[in-house]
Amino acid sequence: MLNLFTSITADGATTSTFLVALAAALVCGGITAAASAYRSRISAGFAASLILLPAIVMTVIAIVNGNVGTGVAVMGAFSLVRFRSVPGKARDIVAIFLVMAAGLACAGGYVAIALTITIVVCLGMVLCTHIPVRGSKLLDLRITVPESLHIDGAFDEVFAEFTNYCDLISVKTTNMGSLYKLFYQVELKNNRQMQAFIDQLRCRNGNLEIALARAEERSETL
Repeated sequence: MLNLFTSITADGATTSTFLVALAAALVCGGITAAASAYRSRISAGFAASLILLPAIVMTVIAIVNGNVGTGVAVMGAFSLVRFRSVPGKARDIVAIFLVMAAGLACAGGYVAIALTITIVVCLGMVLCTHIPVRGSKLLDLRITVPESLHIDGAFDEVFAEFTNYCDLISVKTTNMGSLYKLFYQVELKNNRQMQAFIDQLRCRNGNLEIALARAEERSETL
C-alpha cells in the first residue's frame, strides 16, 4: 500500500525523482486550473499561472533546501520584485494557496500528498458551485428619477409584486442635481417577468433611464 507520507526523495534526490515531482506539480496545477474554470470565468493568464506556479515553487524550494547561502540570495532577489494584484474573487486566493501548497509538497517529495490534497480541494470547489446562494440570483438595478419624485417608497409596490428581495445600496445626484440615480440590488420572483418589471418602473420614474444587470461580486473581492 502506498504511504502518503513517504517522500520519493527520502533516499536522496535524483534526476528521475526531480522529474517525477516536477510532473506531479504541473498535474496539480492543471487540475486546479480546470476546477477554477468550472462554472466561472478566469483569464488565460490566470489559468497559465495556476498551472506553472507549483512547478516554480517546487524548483525554488528544492534548490534552496539545506543551503543557507542560496536561501538568503533567493530572498534578496524576491525582495527586489514589486508584486501588484488586481481585485479578484475569494475563490482565486483559494486556488493560489492550493497550488503553492502543492508545489511545497512536491518539493519535499510528497507527491501522493500533493495529488491527494489537490483532488480533494478541487472537488470541494466544484461542489461548492452547486450550492444555491442568494448572491448568485441578485441583479443590479439602476433607476434614474427626477428630483420632483419622492424616492422614499416610490417603488415599494412594484418591488413587492416582482421581487423576493430588494435593498437600496446608494443614491447619487446627477445633471446638476436635477436627477437622482438610485442603485438597488434585487432578486426577481420570476426572471421571465423582467420586461414587465421594467415597464412598471418606467411608469413611475417618468420613463427615464433604467438598467438591470447581473450583480457584481463585491462581497468576494479580495
